[in-house]
Amino acid sequence: MTSLMNPEVPILQDGALVLFSGGQDSTTSLAWTLERCDRVETIGFDYGQRHLVELDCRPTVLEAMTALNSDWRARLGEDHMVDLRSLGQVSNTSLTQDVAFQMGEAGLPNTFVPGRNLIFLAFAAAVAYRRGLKHIVTGVCETDYSGYPDCRDDTIKAMQVALNLGMERRFVLHTPLMWIDKARTWELAQHLGGDAFTELVRTQTHSCYLGDRSVLHDWGYGCGSCPACELRRDGYARWQALA
Repeated sequence: MTSLMNPEVPILQDGALVLFSGGQDSTTSLAWTLERCDRVETIGFDYGQRHLVELDCRPTVLEAMTALNSDWRARLGEDHMVDLRSLGQVSNTSLTQDVAFQMGEAGLPNTFVPGRNLIFLAFAAAVAYRRGLKHIVTGVCETDYSGYPDCRDDTIKAMQVALNLGMERRFVLHTPLMWIDKARTWELAQHLGGDAFTELVRTQTHSCYLGDRSVLHDWGYGCGSCPACELRRDGYARWQALA
């Protein structure tokens, strides 16, 4: 694993594939990668999520990022979209079905889609294998821990070992947000791209689990009450208080 908040991290060699949903975390992770790698591709997944609007935001965000920074434009390559709607069909969760957000009997929120990030990383590695890309970047985070076991650092490390053994390839998984909270994620966006990029993240990315883009708040679009909106709103407020 790399040292993920160090601005002196060397340029990543042999290309990178970024798991890019169109949300705040993956957009910030994409900028982090574009600052470190001269060949970057992106991958997104349609898994039957209720907030399918995030996929509509992806091309808009990518276009805006390339317009914002000429170096990013030169480094950003092909975007891949993978149909994983079968995952939604086998998942009984509030992200894939029209049910209320609540805690489950096992102590996990019912927004947890079992195996989602493991499946995402396996498919990403398959694409990276085909495309000759060594580095795989994902915006999972353990600090603002929402109860998702597949977002933990130990899980990512174990997955890296499994992918390397199973594919006989030296992939490196990077998690630039793993040890920072949402306030520092806003701060990282500011560091990477200044006010223009922070405004892009605020207005163009999508986090709301209900897919609500009817109202633009200080922190971005969303219903304002789902777990994703609460996390994004509170992080923005803490970042602003420290600015």
